[in-house]
Amino acid sequence: MLWPFNHFRKPRLTPAGTIEAIYGMIVTQAREPIFYRDLGVPDTVNGRFDLLLLHLWLLLRRLRTVAQGGTELSQALFDRFCEDMDDNLREMGVGDQTVPKRMRAFGEAFYGRVQAYDQATETGAEALAQAICKNILNGTGVDQARRLAAYAVAADAELGQTDDAALLRGVFRFPAPLREGETS
Repeated sequence: MLWPFNHFRKPRLTPAGTIEAIYGMIVTQAREPIFYRDLGVPDTVNGRFDLLLLHLWLLLRRLRTVAQGGTELSQALFDRFCEDMDDNLREMGVGDQTVPKRMRAFGEAFYGRVQAYDQATETGAEALAQAICKNILNGTGVDQARRLAAYAVAADAELGQTDDAALLRGVFRFPAPLREGETS
């Protein structure tokens, strides 16, 4: 028999379909060819991982300001990210005993980059470019890092102007990445 409610579990504010849709938007944006073709992001497992983290950080940063539902959505997105990383490791043939170690490394990378990007954002665009250069571009391509930082600043601003309810429903977009010669 199915019960119409559950006394023992806190109700989820965000349906699983919304989590999938939002996480899918993050992954889709991180796969945009312009990042790899024009902005110097290495088209490797690590490059794709780092760009995914940048977009996840941008959204989680905005969700910190959402009073009702932001924390729950952030946690659900982080959980979905962890599931995705676990699935990818297993798909790549990483053994069951190695997966927890690699997941720990992913978590450390995530929290390290969140801290670096948060601190850099408080300092300014050049500091963000330096953090992006180090974490995404392997310490090379400062001009491309500046363009990525300009994109991140534009994405942060656009997400900042998005209504809280729209964010929670997954009704938002990341801006298009800046093409060569464009400015924000």
